[in-house]
Amino acid sequence: MNMEAFVLGCGGMMPLPYRHLTSVLLRREGDLFLFDGGEGTQVSLRRLNLKWKKINAIFVSHTHADHVTGLPGILMLSAQVERTEPLYIYGPPKIAEYIETSRRVLDMYINYPIVVSEITAPCTVYGGEDFYVRAFPLSHTKTCVGYTLEELDRPGEFDPEAATRLKVPRGPLWGKLQHGEKVLNADGEEILPNQVVGGARPGRKFSFVTDTIYLPSIAKEVRGSDLLICEGMFADELADQAKEKKHMTARQAATIARDAAVRRMAMIHYSPRYTDRELDKLLEEARTVYPQAELSRDRMHFDIPYRDA
Repeated sequence: MNMEAFVLGCGGMMPLPYRHLTSVLLRREGDLFLFDGGEGTQVSLRRLNLKWKKINAIFVSHTHADHVTGLPGILMLSAQVERTEPLYIYGPPKIAEYIETSRRVLDMYINYPIVVSEITAPCTVYGGEDFYVRAFPLSHTKTCVGYTLEELDRPGEFDPEAATRLKVPRGPLWGKLQHGEKVLNADGEEILPNQVVGGARPGRKFSFVTDTIYLPSIAKEVRGSDLLICEGMFADELADQAKEKKHMTARQAATIARDAAVRRMAMIHYSPRYTDRELDKLLEEARTVYPQAELSRDRMHFDIPYRDA
């Protein structure tokens, strides 16, 4: 099952000619999940030719304009196709008011259910058969949350050679072993699942963190992420300004990545004061703490493979 993330915009505060505002689309096989929707979200979706009409759920970090102004267009365009499935929207207090006011003032034609849920405490907000999305508190100038999407462990791999060696006939008995049932082999001996099936294999984890001061608790929430998309808005020289405005520096983002032992971390939500060339300064500072740190760019793609163990 494929999982991949697309950075639709990596900028903060205001859009630039070469940088849209913060938004990330996560695709997990047939499911699409949008994390924030700043101005320019639709443009990147179109340019990447993504099937945005199939978005299952939208997860909003907070209701500052640079994270939500792309949402009304997404809602209206989704009504231009046949859609019967609900669109779920999650976010902190006032997200329901924002969605409802936008619908009313813009006189939106919506032909599908929109279900809006406001988050008031750390909790699981959304889930499927083998994954869940958790929201956790951040600290910004208004209520803000981060998100993790985490898969459940997968069953261990079946070893057909071991089954053959233990004289278990190919067919339904193999299926029973894979589903955790014990069986009798050709000699009438009892064969247990753990004799032919390996240990559980870890699922994948994606984390999205933006617009917050540095908090040690963030590392606990995103621990072990296969991909962490994390705000790295300022360089060290503006650390005081970052603290005042309740944002993070690149070095602080890297500290979270290091402490959380993530496999991969890409920064996002850059201050407009930095041109694309000047972003290398943020990267250099982050890599002094977390050498694998990366810069995200508009329309960048990240594959999120399974771990071997």
